[in-house]
Parts: sequence; C-alpha cells; structure tokens
Amino acid sequence: MHLEGPWLSTTGKKKGKKKFASSAHARKARELAELWEQKQKEWNQLSPKFSGKSVKSIKIEKPFPVYSPPPGRESVKIPSLPFTAGPCTKPEQKVYTGTKVKGIGTMHKSNAVPIFSDEEAVDISKMRR
Repeated sequence: MHLEGPWLSTTGKKKGKKKFASSAHARKARELAELWEQKQKEWNQLSPKFSGKSVKSIKIEKPFPVYSPPPGRESVKIPSLPFTAGPCTKPEQKVYTGTKVKGIGTMHKSNAVPIFSDEEAVDISKMRR
C-alpha cells in the first residue's frame, strides 16, 4: 500500500464563490438563472408527474393493428420429437495403457514432447535453448 498525494484528498472539495470576468457576465448569469427557475416552475405546473398529482391515463381511440403474415407465408408447425435418450453421464477418462511412451519431456519452454526411448530422453535433456 502506498500513500497518495494531496491531489487525491476527499476533504476540502467545496467550491468557492463564483467569480465572473466582468459585471456584464455576472448580470447575464443571474438573468439566465432566473429564467431557468421560471422554466422549471412552468414545467412543474404543466406536468402532473412532477407536481405530485396523479397522472390520468390516456384513452386510445383506435386499437392497435394486428399484423399477420401474408397467405402462403405462415410458419409450418413441426412437433418436436419425444425424449428418448437416457441421462447424460460423464464419459470415462482416457488413460494411456500402452508401453511405447516412456514419458513426457519439455523441449523448449512449455512444449511437451513424448519420449519413446532412453536415447530421446538424453537428447532432449542435452538440447540448448
């Protein structure tokens, strides 16, 4: 664990008083803030969702159309076959039972090579990188 510098501090994150380049910029910002507050009040009065009142449901005069495929293009219903198989079990593990392979050697890095004789084992052990 290491210590972080002061730039990662969680304290002292309060923003100070906003400073403007000129009084014109400050006046413009105040006007925009007032306009924004007025718009929010208008929206709250227009929208019952935000004012806390219940929303009335909208009645649809025309029902939604029901779409169906054109004649001759309907999907053919093919019944699935009944379940005829038994339970799926894990197959027996395959194990080498012969006598030809004497072992497995590593030729280069993690390259596994089968060893069939003592000479091959000696050759692989003497190989350089």
